[in-house]
Amino acid sequence: MSDHAVNTPVHAARAHGHRAPRAEFYVYFAVILLGAFPVAFVSWIVSAIRHGRLPKRGPFASAWFDAKAITPLIFRA
Repeated sequence: MSDHAVNTPVHAARAHGHRAPRAEFYVYFAVILLGAFPVAFVSWIVSAIRHGRLPKRGPFASAWFDAKAITPLIFRA
C-alpha cells in the first residue's frame, strides 16, 4: 500500500495557494509604468513625425500596456 500524501508533487501545492501580494504587485507596476512612460513618449513622437499623424494609442496607453505585460512576468519567475 502506498501513501499518496508523501508523494504529492511540490509544484501542485504552490500553484493553487500562492498569490503575489497586491501591494507589492502595484509597487512594481508603478515603477515599471514610470520607466516605460518616457520611452513610450519618445516612441510616440518619433512615430508621429515619421508617419505625419498621431498613432492610435497614446504614450500613456502604450506605457500602461507595457507595464501590464511585464509586471506579471516578474511574479511568475
